[in-house]
Amino acid sequence: MTAVRGLQIDGYGVVLPSRRVTFGSVTRYRADAPSQHLGMLVEAAGKALSAAGVGPDDIDCVLGATASDVQPIPCTAALVQEQVAPDARCAALDVNSTCTSFITALDVASRYLRDGDYRRILIVSGDVGAQFLNPEQKESYELFSDAAVAVVVSTPSEPGVGVVASLQQTWPRHAHETELRGGGSRYPARDYTPETDHDHRFDMNGRAVLLSASRVLPAFFDRFFERAEVSIDEIDYVIPHQASRALPLIMRRIGIPEGRYANYVEDFGNMVSASVPFALARSLDEGRIGPGSRVLLCGTAAGLTANALLLQL
Repeated sequence: MTAVRGLQIDGYGVVLPSRRVTFGSVTRYRADAPSQHLGMLVEAAGKALSAAGVGPDDIDCVLGATASDVQPIPCTAALVQEQVAPDARCAALDVNSTCTSFITALDVASRYLRDGDYRRILIVSGDVGAQFLNPEQKESYELFSDAAVAVVVSTPSEPGVGVVASLQQTWPRHAHETELRGGGSRYPARDYTPETDHDHRFDMNGRAVLLSASRVLPAFFDRFFERAEVSIDEIDYVIPHQASRALPLIMRRIGIPEGRYANYVEDFGNMVSASVPFALARSLDEGRIGPGSRVLLCGTAAGLTANALLLQL
């Protein structure tokens, strides 16, 4: 059996914008402006610290796990720390695997905790991706919600609690099926014109993404379960990225039966980097999982990237 990398969840906080937009029978949560991004992350962080019963100075490291930055420099984690824990003696850095950034951050945090570098880490995830959607792409325009989620993790008080196994892989031949081209060095914001507006909007070929994911995921999960030395039947619950309404199809493709995974797509949509921690927090609140549960966090992201992490609560 693989050695568990000790990590326990001490508390979490969730923030949804107050503004709601309806598309037929579905509701999506949308920030009023992109500038709300940092404020939502900071509010979620404050809620997480309160739920964990710790103060700002108790944090050793802040991990930013968002798909989009508040600004290019400094990192988003530093901007959150500036408002949440300005006097804490801690590190601040970002990790980014777009929609699965929280899973990557949890993996990184477990290694820091195992090695004794830090004792308590604050992870902040969330995006205002709906602010950058293209209204002409109806599928994505009606799919996304904005949200922020923060989680405090620490060295566990009991053995056997933490990350059992993790695996991440990218297939770059599919890199351009989901992208936002503008804002970086390839298409700088300073060169923006109305004619290049499309480069500064989220661009996704949903059908291509679904087909690509369907092809690569079965073998990816075979590798993951082999590494974890567990079978699907030994997992209590699955928290997948809430990518789209095709979620049940993808779950069936990798052998996860209905009722054994979180599905909040209809009610909340795709929350980008907040999707996985939001579904995790909601599943905890609803009593679907709890202490002793063996939970699989997984999903796909732009890249094309697949991510999986088995967590023993």
